[in-house]
Amino acid sequence: MSQYDVAIIGSGPGGYVAAIRCAQLGMKTAIIEKYATLGGTCLNVGCIPSKALLDSSHHYEDAIKHFEDHGIEVPGEVKVNLEKMIGRKQAVVDQTTKGIQFLMDKNKIDVFEGLGSFTDATHITIKKSDGKTEAIEAKNTIIATGSKPSSLPFIKLDKERVITSTEALELKEIPKHMIVIGGGVIGLELGQVYKRLGSEVTVVEFMDRIIPGMDAALSKELMKVMKKQKVKFNLAHKVKSVTRKGKEVIVKADNKKGEEVTFTGDYCLVSVGRRPYTDGLNAEAAGVALDDKGRVAVNDHLQTNVPNIYAIGDVVRGAMLAHKAEEEGTMVAEILAGQKPHIDYNLIPGVVYTWPEVAAVGKTEEELKDAGVAYKVGQFPMRALGRARASMDIDGFVKILADSKTDEVLGVHMIGARCADLITEGVTAMEFRASAEDIARMSHAHPTYAEAVKEAALAATENRPIHI
Repeated sequence: MSQYDVAIIGSGPGGYVAAIRCAQLGMKTAIIEKYATLGGTCLNVGCIPSKALLDSSHHYEDAIKHFEDHGIEVPGEVKVNLEKMIGRKQAVVDQTTKGIQFLMDKNKIDVFEGLGSFTDATHITIKKSDGKTEAIEAKNTIIATGSKPSSLPFIKLDKERVITSTEALELKEIPKHMIVIGGGVIGLELGQVYKRLGSEVTVVEFMDRIIPGMDAALSKELMKVMKKQKVKFNLAHKVKSVTRKGKEVIVKADNKKGEEVTFTGDYCLVSVGRRPYTDGLNAEAAGVALDDKGRVAVNDHLQTNVPNIYAIGDVVRGAMLAHKAEEEGTMVAEILAGQKPHIDYNLIPGVVYTWPEVAAVGKTEEELKDAGVAYKVGQFPMRALGRARASMDIDGFVKILADSKTDEVLGVHMIGARCADLITEGVTAMEFRASAEDIARMSHAHPTYAEAVKEAALAATENRPIHI
């Protein structure tokens, strides 16, 4: 039986990063993956393929809506070849997952394909696709089994017309009318993809605003922009049934007045969040405890109740984000090596990859109000930037929240072009406990979108933005 210093169950961003860091620190490392390709949800059916489709659909939308304004004339009609678009997406996925395999080989990490389940706290059985099994022994194990799409108890996911994000990445046709249940990140991103390609898109959301976990100002602005893009929103609607009749899907919901409302489309995307995935793990055999939400219970060091077993990523508490899982994977590897790493969960950024992009780090206004923290606000509109006007991306703003007394930055919230990249400036500033004035006095290249961050900091510092 092969013996390892550490075994990682799951090869998503948390798992493969943990494996690499363990190997870098001199541990004999194994990684176990249920599926034929490495990379988990993120690389195979999540972050990477959805961004590929978002980019492709964005190019198409630019061609049909904006090329003429830029003085670009395209002879003939611009058409969508969905099969080719999906094929390009898959090529990106294949290249990326092969890159992870390369990294495993480079770092001399043993890869086992099959379902990993505990026999006890130090032994793992790997059941392969052909039914054969193999066992390994590990001094330490990191559970990185991730999450799966959630549904509602009364919804039957047929994966043809009533679908999750996984099937939405592989459609053979452009829906005529896609009903999206859930106004969170996944629903809005994939809804926007198909809206650009010509679908009618209707979002049905239980809460009274979209992206409800983010600052309310971002929710309001994103909905305003997406309404201009002809996406329809039905907020404060409680879905109570989803039925399919042939190629038709009927969704019934109660609005905030308690009145029944019916939506009819040819596809229904169920995007009501994700659930931790522990199916087949046999955690009880190792004595590992789960919490009341089905997550693996861990302490501040991501250690389970069994001292040599740790858990990271979507399968534990906290935001279900690939970069959060990566940080946790690194942290556990370094703890096993005797180091003393830490993660500031307040500084894990959140991003929505619609266009305009939405990004945030730190506290929202609502959180600061609830906590009774005295704060000040600096906000600057993207449309006031020369770079935004040059690129015709004028929607959105940057908002900085700073402590009223110390001027320390407490939160950065932005919506606009390239905000997924811009938010790192906010993370960096907050990591070093910067004040709004610190950001305001930094030179920002002109013309860039990043100038909005400087201007928002000026507005927060002394209410003296330059360009408005």
